[in-house]
Amino acid sequence: MADLTTPEQQADAVDGGELKRVMGPRLLLLFIVGDILGAGVYAVTGDIAGNVGGLAWLPFVLAFAVAAVTATSYMELVTKYPQAAGAALYTHKAFGLHFVTFLVAFAVVCSGITSASTSSRLLAANLLAGLDEILPVGLPTGDAAGLVVALLFMVVLALVNLRGVGESVKFNVVLTMVEMSALAVVIGIGMYAVAQGKADASRVLDFETPGGTGAFTAIAVATAVAFFAMVGFEDSVNMVEETEDPQRTFPRAMFTGLAIAAAIYVLVAVAVVAVLSPAQIARSSEGETGVLLTAVKAGMPSFPVDSVFPFLTVFAVANTALINMLMASRLVYGMAKQGVLPSALGRVLPHRRSPWAGIVFTTALALVLVVVVSQLAESTVSSLAGTTGLLLLVVFGVVNTAAFVLRQDPGDEASFRAPVWAPVVGAVACLFLAGPWARDSEDWVQYQIAAGMVGLGVVLWLATWLTRRGRSAPAPAQGP
Repeated sequence: MADLTTPEQQADAVDGGELKRVMGPRLLLLFIVGDILGAGVYAVTGDIAGNVGGLAWLPFVLAFAVAAVTATSYMELVTKYPQAAGAALYTHKAFGLHFVTFLVAFAVVCSGITSASTSSRLLAANLLAGLDEILPVGLPTGDAAGLVVALLFMVVLALVNLRGVGESVKFNVVLTMVEMSALAVVIGIGMYAVAQGKADASRVLDFETPGGTGAFTAIAVATAVAFFAMVGFEDSVNMVEETEDPQRTFPRAMFTGLAIAAAIYVLVAVAVVAVLSPAQIARSSEGETGVLLTAVKAGMPSFPVDSVFPFLTVFAVANTALINMLMASRLVYGMAKQGVLPSALGRVLPHRRSPWAGIVFTTALALVLVVVVSQLAESTVSSLAGTTGLLLLVVFGVVNTAAFVLRQDPGDEASFRAPVWAPVVGAVACLFLAGPWARDSEDWVQYQIAAGMVGLGVVLWLATWLTRRGRSAPAPAQGP
């Protein structure tokens, strides 16, 4: 496969325009675990329980299986092609179509920015609610105040990101530890409630579907919802140029991180359905912390839920936003290095070696998106999460297909090799979960949002293509 970089980009590399390798195995593992856990578990646990009742843990297991198979394709590709562009790079190497490459990259960047922007709004709501509970003077908690906090938070993320990935990932370690503590509270209170006879552990085997939905359809819908909580592992491949010895480090960290996240999700789901009845789950307040907050209150009423749990949630949501913005900026950097985006977006700070152009670009898009989302009050968290999952499932289907196509390139001896069947099974499973049979009738809005995003991508690709075509056109002949 020919090198996609231009002479100018090669000159940048010679001049030190490469990223700094600062991530070892432990930092990478915590990065993966923190990214997968994120805000997803707060958003989807109640929806999953509403679809399958006490078997809410089963969709997490199935989503983990699909994610693990897809991860084998990612590991083969990332160790074979250790560059930061991720899915876009693999798509281009497999198919060589710039239009398809751009759409895949655009979908991934948008999913990261959308997730971070939504997380910033959720963080603002939880932060203001927690402060309002503990401060003697009431704070404004309306939409305007939430918007201001969300915008300020995105700016803070950009400043942390600009400091460099070493500082950003170390900040991620702190957030991940707090985030795991919040989920440990849910799990611990669930176990306490069972031990005290205040919960019914037998409910974890109850299977209930809404409105007489068939078992297969209900489980498929719930698994598609749960997959949103398992995404995030793919963000780490965009950090490959900043990871020490990636061919040895990545596979072990990836599969260990997936297993840890899946175990935590299953335990959280078991705790929720043991403590809460189906009716209580259905009545849970809407929002990111709704069902988990209700479970903590029901399992241990003496726990200071209103003054503690919102702040724990703030850390979880902040962690998601930080990692998504890290991923998006590195992906833009990688795309610029591969010639898919203008080379100016591949610039890095002279001393920090952080991709400042990509950070500025993605942050600007995120700030605009935060304002736009604030005007769409009718959009629910489940719709946004479902749209993100839908886009990424399609991307994963493409990546699995690319892994199958590129198997003819064996790579070097140190490259990870996925089982022969894994890319095929991964592609089929991901595209199946992206289909309408894995959606409720009210979830069709997810396809409308996704279509709008893809349409925007087509417009941007056309603008890029026309600009490059104009630059490459021969100059008109000079008259006498």
